[in-house]
Amino acid sequence: MEARRHAALKDSIRSIPDYPKPGIIFRDITTLLSDPRSFRRAVDSLVHPFAGGRIDQVAGIEARGFILGGAVAHQLSSGFVPIRKRGKLPHKTVSMAYALEYGTDEIEIHVDAVKPGDRVLLVDDLIATGGTATAAINLLRGMGAEIVAACFVIDLPEIGGGQRLRDLGVPVRTLMEFEGH
Repeated sequence: MEARRHAALKDSIRSIPDYPKPGIIFRDITTLLSDPRSFRRAVDSLVHPFAGGRIDQVAGIEARGFILGGAVAHQLSSGFVPIRKRGKLPHKTVSMAYALEYGTDEIEIHVDAVKPGDRVLLVDDLIATGGTATAAINLLRGMGAEIVAACFVIDLPEIGGGQRLRDLGVPVRTLMEFEGH
């Protein structure tokens, strides 16, 4: 039954070839989000393994991770922590730089977003290289948080980001896989 549900979710993802550059197939979750049944199924599937457990905060990575993470936090009766690109948060922040294939970027959260010992669930739409998610994990751990798991709607396993997170000791939950980049 779960495999059928996930197949229906996969069918709700729009694939856009050659975006943002030739050879890349962009996996667009906006079509999933705009379909009430698919959106609900995705959120329920992300929440299910953690329902009834202690999750203090759900951390969502900008920007689609905000949509999914907010819904997951609501279902788990947890707080929500936005992880944003540098310069987007109004209060004192803690930041973490990470490598991109063409340079570096930086993410940040408010200094008071998590407390030492908080159990945090990391959420985003897609795991590819794992660079941003790894930076988010390091940032949260640096603040004393325990990362319960990292959850994504889509995994691109050929790129290796999910394994990169597992190598950091973080359980990874994904709802579907796509081949390629």
